[in-house]
Amino acid sequence: MIKVFRLPDLGEGLTESEIVAWRVAPGDTVTLNQLIAEVETAKAVVELPSPFAGVVAELHQQPGTTVHVGDPIVSFEVAGAEPPSVPSAASPAGAASAPPAGPTAPAGEPERLAVLVGYGAAAERGGRPQRRARAGATDTPGRAGVSTPAARSTSAPASTSTPALTSAASPAAREVPATGERPRSTPPVRALARTLGVDLTQVTGTGPTGFIIREDVAAYAAPAALGVCHTPNEPGLELGRAEPDDRPPASEPRARETRSPIRSVRKQTAAAMVQSAFTAPHATEFLTVDVTPTIELIDALKRDRGFADARIGVLAVVAKALCLAVARTPEVNTRWDEAAGEIVQFHYVNLGIAAATPRGLIVPNIPDADRLALADLAAALAALTSAGRAGATSPAALHGGTISITNIGSFGIDAGTPILPPGEAVILALGAIALRPWEYRGEVALRQVVTLSVAFDHRLVDGEQAARFLTDVAGILANPARALALL
Repeated sequence: MIKVFRLPDLGEGLTESEIVAWRVAPGDTVTLNQLIAEVETAKAVVELPSPFAGVVAELHQQPGTTVHVGDPIVSFEVAGAEPPSVPSAASPAGAASAPPAGPTAPAGEPERLAVLVGYGAAAERGGRPQRRARAGATDTPGRAGVSTPAARSTSAPASTSTPALTSAASPAAREVPATGERPRSTPPVRALARTLGVDLTQVTGTGPTGFIIREDVAAYAAPAALGVCHTPNEPGLELGRAEPDDRPPASEPRARETRSPIRSVRKQTAAAMVQSAFTAPHATEFLTVDVTPTIELIDALKRDRGFADARIGVLAVVAKALCLAVARTPEVNTRWDEAAGEIVQFHYVNLGIAAATPRGLIVPNIPDADRLALADLAAALAALTSAGRAGATSPAALHGGTISITNIGSFGIDAGTPILPPGEAVILALGAIALRPWEYRGEVALRQVVTLSVAFDHRLVDGEQAARFLTDVAGILANPARALALL
């Protein structure tokens, strides 16, 4: 019989996604929970497991197509009769009327449709879903602090009779080795390989158990294929990468314009910015401050053996200063609930960090940042940076922020008027830190100076409150010892 798999509900309010790549082709035999496709939502690239065991009958969507939840994406030829819908006392759970001819789920595990991306389609023992590990891998690299349960030991015949479906936009990075096992890597790494035209079957992985990581792809490709933006405020922090130069040779006529569909992160960002700009009345205040003492503090901590591994930078100090300032002016940590006609006061700080990534602008947040020590904040910032750089930021990390920071100084910008993330009352912009002539102890000296700007929702925050908050942040950066008085 034919079973149609429709795009499942991806959660987090997402109603559509783009087919990035198929991992199967018509005629391929697949097992339950086998990865069959990569899809890109407005927030992350995720993998879809197969909800059936059988033969791929038809692929309804091509790579690059935007698909809505509930649209058919692939059909399977499944042997056997319909599985029982609801087990009863007379019908033991997991029993089937006829054994399937093809590969099936492990014994005792009934078949069901996948409802959460990243989880298998079979009900796991103990009632808890488990993530499926790739063959041969004992541990899969992922976000910091997230562990992956060991997968069940199963074996499935490799399908090598039919090549994997490819397209012009997704070249050899989707090829599968003759052994039947595809190169082991994460979706963002495979996306990078497609962009650079790298065949992952030719790349030697240096990660755990031979896992291919981003650096392996970058090393294999031409050095000029990657562009890294290092920030003056945070040395060595990679904010994005340049796309390969696809301009036509000088001998060919240059196109007068290029049109690209609006999708993925750009579509989500545009909708959020329009909603914020035309809903919340924005106002912005600026303050320029001498932060030489903060720079000296950071240098001293780098020499302190107790903080040798903390990697504390300017952004971490600013984040800590913001959390301390919020405690003195709680109005900046609120939300306007139009539907309920209420002002929501947050008694915690989920600190959003605006980040430019290869997929576009995202604002992941650090939960309960106000409870973290300076070194812990620095570690959390490093984890967000690594996840954003690899395109592995989880959808959950992009929700629930209460106040944000944007580090526009990383691009050499002195000051700006940022747009508020929807649902937040304040965003603090950190400008470029530079040596400038400055009055110091009655004389003019070269000092490390920065301009801070705070944009706020004037429905929630008055100018006086925004000014108090901004001067508190600036006061800590000008004299870090002042933080002791605010604890």
